Amino acid sequence: MAAMARAATTTDAFNAVAEPRRRQILDLLSAGERPVNDLVAVLGLPQPLVSKHLRVLREVGLVDVRDVGRQRVYCLNGRHLKPIHDWVKAYEASWSRRFERLDDVLEELKDQEFKKKED
Repeated sequence: MAAMARAATTTDAFNAVAEPRRRQILDLLSAGERPVNDLVAVLGLPQPLVSKHLRVLREVGLVDVRDVGRQRVYCLNGRHLKPIHDWVKAYEASWSRRFERLDDVLEELKDQEFKKKED
């Protein structure tokens, strides 16, 4: 039986954003479009490496690119982040319930501490 191959980062948004530098690029682009040279300067990475990450993000549809004169300008394509958002959103209710329970426990501890001080 053959092992199932891992999806290539170039075909899956989840794998593409698993790389920290790519998440940094998406964070920068969330504020608005930027030319590649600006991304290189902010990230402090060699231009070929930034271009490689941008290519992966472009291939999975997370960023779009357009030519402005001799510059390539990149922008976030949030529509393709939706599957990731939807997946995380499924856990939000669970997190909210846990935080609410934590708030209840903290209030109980505060009440107990206050009662000890009164005694």
